Amino acid sequence: MLSLVAALAVATPVTAVAQTPPAEREQTAKSETVPGPGVSDPMAALTGPGDTQRLSDEKRVTRWAHATDDYPIRTEPRVGARTITRLRYFTEDRRPEVYLVLDGKLDAQGQPWLHIRIPMRPNGRDGWVPADRLGSLNVVRTRLVIDRASKRATLTKSGRTIWRAPVGIGKAISPTPQGNFWIRELLKGDGRVYGTWAFGTSAYSNLSDWPKGGVVGIHGTNQPGLVPGRVSHGCVRVRNAAINRLARLMPIGTPVEIVG
Repeated sequence: MLSLVAALAVATPVTAVAQTPPAEREQTAKSETVPGPGVSDPMAALTGPGDTQRLSDEKRVTRWAHATDDYPIRTEPRVGARTITRLRYFTEDRRPEVYLVLDGKLDAQGQPWLHIRIPMRPNGRDGWVPADRLGSLNVVRTRLVIDRASKRATLTKSGRTIWRAPVGIGKAISPTPQGNFWIRELLKGDGRVYGTWAFGTSAYSNLSDWPKGGVVGIHGTNQPGLVPGRVSHGCVRVRNAAINRLARLMPIGTPVEIVG
């Protein structure tokens, strides 16, 4: 289903991971707090105006951060460039917003900027913000690939497969969108339509009239017999046993590539 967080909010109170009991919370995957392999400061390689540093390959190392300001996101790394939208503190369901960080660059004055993916319509937008408008960079080494043709999802860590499962995807009239996305939040499911866990992604469906914008989720289900198949309004359905394992293995910030 679409806008899993919105529908869960209507059906039953949603509990964020941060609000789950400690024993249960320990079961969920965490991002690393170090900048990256062999690099104490990923921006240290930048020495002069115009220098650029790749910060995420979205396969083996991906960096993300929360916003520290509602600053404009610009089309180029310079003050005065056109504004695309603004940073925001929270997702549609009031969880801390997550920005996937692609690159770092020094502007003409030597000030550091970050190139980020933006969770918004239309899917696939990106832009630039000053580095100090985002918090500390977190690191994940996981990557989720969802293949619409085979109706299978595969999670890798540092390039090694650690999880795979069949999935349900969107119907022809409400397809699961293709593209590069990421995990923004993990919510406790309702135990029914949304199963035991529900991940919120940065993807938005073509059904924009859904509550809270039609966020595409990856969630469990109380109808495991429909998986695999084309069964949803855009979300990715996973059998509960598989989503339980995924919740332990896939941290916030994990890049999600939807192909096929």
